[in-house]
Amino acid sequence: MPMDCARRFAAVAMTLMVAAADAATCSGESGARRVALLELYTSEGCDSCPPTDRWVSALPGRGYTAEQIVTLAFHVDYWNDLGWSDPFAKAQYSARQRGANQRNHSRVVYTPQLLLNGRDYRRRAVIDDFGGHVSALAREAPKARISLQLATEPAGMLAVQGAAAIVDAAEWRDARAYLALYENNLSTQVTAGENRGKRLRHDFVVREIAGPYTVDDRGSAALGHRFRIEPGWKTGDLHVAAFAQNERSGDILQALALAVCR
Repeated sequence: MPMDCARRFAAVAMTLMVAAADAATCSGESGARRVALLELYTSEGCDSCPPTDRWVSALPGRGYTAEQIVTLAFHVDYWNDLGWSDPFAKAQYSARQRGANQRNHSRVVYTPQLLLNGRDYRRRAVIDDFGGHVSALAREAPKARISLQLATEPAGMLAVQGAAAIVDAAEWRDARAYLALYENNLSTQVTAGENRGKRLRHDFVVREIAGPYTVDDRGSAALGHRFRIEPGWKTGDLHVAAFAQNERSGDILQALALAVCR
């Protein structure tokens, strides 16, 4: 990392740690290993999605922690007119999937879809050697450093601040950063559509995504957003993820996830 960029990142990280100590909030910083980002594109209206949803939910129990992989489940909205309206779906997530497919030179939008570090893997290809894919990424040096500070506020707000520093100056132009609020341990009793009569359980469900945050001419991006915690959302199951991505190639430069403070 260029020295100027490193100094700036360290200064921002120190500011966040001091603020965290004063406000009794929680904070974290990415480590020396590259952390993978797994994106699941899914829908409650899709009868082939529940097995992949269950596979994703089982990852922590198989030993995959946030120090190895950050997982985000984006519920798309293009199934909503086919019998069941997914309560977690947003058009924004469908647009993100379409953008990823364009970068991967794919004309087909489908669910369930898994992206590992921005790359489209047909479901079987990822699942069959998932550990190998994640281990290979972990052996690489991180391409960015990320720091986060979370603070719960009155009236159901969650304040997030942070910084992302991009290591390679050649990627500064195309790099962007994002924040995502996600929730675990969700379930829905589906009463129509392809999954009618089933109770579907989900984890890593993206409630809101913020960004893109641009990178300045010193390779740093300042991150900041106030998420509204809606009634019914369980604070104990909420997490915030931050990731830096090369928007041209889709490559995920680094990822970080923190549990929301209680």
